[in-house]
Amino acid sequence: MSDTISVLISEEQIDKRIQEMADQLSKDYRGRSVHMICVLKGGVFFMTELAKKMRIPVTLDFLSVSSYGNSTDSSGKITFGKDLDEPIDGRNVILVEDILDSGRTLSYVIEILKERNPQSLKVVTLLDKPDRRVVDVDVDMTGFAIPDEFVVGYGLDYAQKYRNLPYIGVITSAD
Repeated sequence: MSDTISVLISEEQIDKRIQEMADQLSKDYRGRSVHMICVLKGGVFFMTELAKKMRIPVTLDFLSVSSYGNSTDSSGKITFGKDLDEPIDGRNVILVEDILDSGRTLSYVIEILKERNPQSLKVVTLLDKPDRRVVDVDVDMTGFAIPDEFVVGYGLDYAQKYRNLPYIGVITSAD
């Protein structure tokens, strides 16, 4: 199988938008600290860059949930692989996600986190694919709205490949 990847969002565009997002979050939480929670694995690249650019105290934690496996289509079945290491009760939480697609996974994670009584909960996603939405999800900040294409790079993968690309690309496969 041979994959072709075309650039959808450049490394420079991503860097600029993450800086804008970090500036806004730093302003929103001025004088307070935040606890950022990354949805693994795809959100790691985005969360680390976002955290590095913020000008307020930040702590980090990770969750692992999935609905894709090795497919390009969501299975609709959400699996929970890793829970948080620390409680979030009373904390200002920013949930960091790589992509909002169907909304199933993110909606599930938001409900789980709300049950844990954070002081506040903001949801930030690098990418939003609104044409694929099945479940409505309230997101506080989005990096880019994208078309209904299967994308890789900047943490997003296809069968665990291409996460390390410094840009967001559209993948097409040829057998």
